Amino acid sequence: MVTIEVNGQPLQVKPGAMLIEVTDEAGISIPRFCYHKKLSISANCRQCLVEVENAPKPMPACATPVMDGMKVQTRSPKALAAQKGTMEFLLINHPLDCPICDQGGECELQDVAMGYGSDVSRFAEGKRVVPQKDIGPLIATDMTRCIHCTRCVRFGDEIAGIRELGATGRGEHMVIGTYVAKTVDSELSGNIIDLCPVGALTSKPFRFSARAWELVQVEGIAPHDAVGSNINLHLRGNRVMRVHPRDNESINESWISDRDRFSYEGLNSDNRLTSPMVKKNGEWQESSWEMALEMAAAGLREVGSGDQIGSLVSPTSTLEELYLAQKITRGLGSNHIDHRLRQGDFRLDGAEPELAWLGMPIADLEQLDAALLVGCNLRKEQPILGHRLRKAVLDGADIRYITPLQLDLNYVAEQQVCSPAEMVSRLAAIAGALGASTDGALGKLIKAAKADEAAKAAANALKQANNACVMLGALASAHPDYSILCGLAAAVAEAAAAKLALVPAAANSVGARLAGAAPHLLPGAKRAADSGNDALKMLKLPLKAYLLMGVEPAADCWDPAVAQSALKSADLVVALTTHRTASLDSCADIQLPVAAFAETAGSYVNAAGEWQSFRGAVKPQGEARPAWKVLRVLGNLLDLQGFDYTACEEVRDELAAVCDGAIPDNQVGRVESVELASGGSSLMRVGEVPIYASDLLVRQAKSLQQTGDARAALIRVNGKVARQAGLEDGASVVADQNGNRAELLLQVDERVPAGCVWIPSGLEGTQALGPQFGEVTLEKA
Repeated sequence: MVTIEVNGQPLQVKPGAMLIEVTDEAGISIPRFCYHKKLSISANCRQCLVEVENAPKPMPACATPVMDGMKVQTRSPKALAAQKGTMEFLLINHPLDCPICDQGGECELQDVAMGYGSDVSRFAEGKRVVPQKDIGPLIATDMTRCIHCTRCVRFGDEIAGIRELGATGRGEHMVIGTYVAKTVDSELSGNIIDLCPVGALTSKPFRFSARAWELVQVEGIAPHDAVGSNINLHLRGNRVMRVHPRDNESINESWISDRDRFSYEGLNSDNRLTSPMVKKNGEWQESSWEMALEMAAAGLREVGSGDQIGSLVSPTSTLEELYLAQKITRGLGSNHIDHRLRQGDFRLDGAEPELAWLGMPIADLEQLDAALLVGCNLRKEQPILGHRLRKAVLDGADIRYITPLQLDLNYVAEQQVCSPAEMVSRLAAIAGALGASTDGALGKLIKAAKADEAAKAAANALKQANNACVMLGALASAHPDYSILCGLAAAVAEAAAAKLALVPAAANSVGARLAGAAPHLLPGAKRAADSGNDALKMLKLPLKAYLLMGVEPAADCWDPAVAQSALKSADLVVALTTHRTASLDSCADIQLPVAAFAETAGSYVNAAGEWQSFRGAVKPQGEARPAWKVLRVLGNLLDLQGFDYTACEEVRDELAAVCDGAIPDNQVGRVESVELASGGSSLMRVGEVPIYASDLLVRQAKSLQQTGDARAALIRVNGKVARQAGLEDGASVVADQNGNRAELLLQVDERVPAGCVWIPSGLEGTQALGPQFGEVTLEKA
């Protein structure tokens, strides 16, 4: 530590730290525009000039390292003159449009100008004007207001990993924008709205809808991925107007994904279900809550055998909702409840970890030296986790992929792009190269696999790393041989002394296990004596009655065709839903409107096993009610014991007591079945779920559906497959999967490996098809 003096105050500081960091920690204010704690130092705004003893001129505090004995004055006449002079230059070209600027009231330039600006401008010449550019549906631009702090440019280069914005020209002719006319498409792009210190970059969905001083801020937790990003909800009246990040270094740092930022639009969608609906003689009619709940309870009682009742629940539901859903299901005598809607292989249920998780704290991802990602597009599945992994790469980590699609990465990594069946053999080859155990059924696969140079290189990278990880993602969990991939990944991790990370799919995938929302698990993630049917089995062997919670069958299930068929054939389908969709209209008998994200209190458990609770920020729309209250009343109407809660916290505390001692663990048991379901010589569909089709709320957010990441429903094959099938780029093609057909446009895409067809899942145009992975045939329309 060294001693410096700031404004006569002695401070003990780390040598080499920048002066602005030291003064911030000491609570000493220095004005700034270009400096940000998470970005590199550019020192180009010069607003933070301070007087340093023996220095010939004022020095920028953001780029001046402290030295022992340094004496600094931040408010001396010399420092103030420099700061005021800089402010005068910054305001020379800035337009006087504060009354119509969305940044008004929370503008850093306004705040600093109040302290360091003049009431009269000496500049009489004409101000510059910069033409506006359309950079997409999320960010509005008014670059005449830009003060060239370059925060947005540095964010794209250093954090998002895509330098989509840059500077052209010099001096006052410098312009921030895209080099050619294009949109800004990073999944983290919305963060430049927060970074911009003026009104040059603002939120397009929020534009001109409210003033900053009209908004009330409420803390919340993002509901879409397993990170559990901390957010601030900004409200006016009973409406969420926008979402901003809330700092939490151990989880999301200072950032949130665009999915978390803009999904609030779905709260006010035209498709919101605002009153109970019942189907009579094939027609939907509005109903009172009393009548709808009585009909639901009576219908569930009439089923007779509890074993004919199944519950499909969304992993984006809260802990409290999931716990009560399983309590009702098991109270009716059934263990058929599952949250793993997009999983296609459940052969590991008897041996899989009871409480699968990320395998490490979220912040530890950036400390990895090597990682092998299997069926994991982390950048799009979980953007904040992808950002953490990118930081590890920038620090020298060796990252490798085994993937059925060539991924669009924002860092350098080795990708083994192969068919779904080859994913198994390539992972087995790495296990063999590491000398993994060849006992048991998996041993046959490991022995049969031949370790090529790529397998040896991956094995060597894992073995030499001090901190390594084998990670399975969404494409792996949807793989028809997920159990085998999981067993092989565990073998690789054990042989390389690496961690095994089973990336949870949704906001509460870990919490769903704790709540007992799985056929083989009881609350507390305790293994059940009698296991029920998994999500796929419930649909392949149709039941008489289903309870759906937050589920859109055509978009949220691994095999939407089977899901819709099973639900349509059931005697009773009760759906607790926030939105009314065509899929639910065709399948359900009773639709109960429940509160969406931001309208209800609850808890999520993130990928690292951290419990985070939140409260409702606004009232539910129309007659919608929090789902936990609906389930509580339904439990009472069914005469089930233990449904006398008066507050959401009572449900959480009851579950927390049951979960006491539950420890996340990725220990994989013995894999008995290694019969491959992903083989065959036919074309194999790879049904990745696009980032903005992940759940019901996101699918209802209009601005997100206009972005480049909102995948169109296309059929993608490589050129060789297209030529063999006699198909042309842009042609209309019919895809046939298990007799289910969809007509889509064909796009030749060399990122798709031989023998595969890339048809996204969860999109309106593909909801008539079969499973995410499965054989498919193509023919001209």
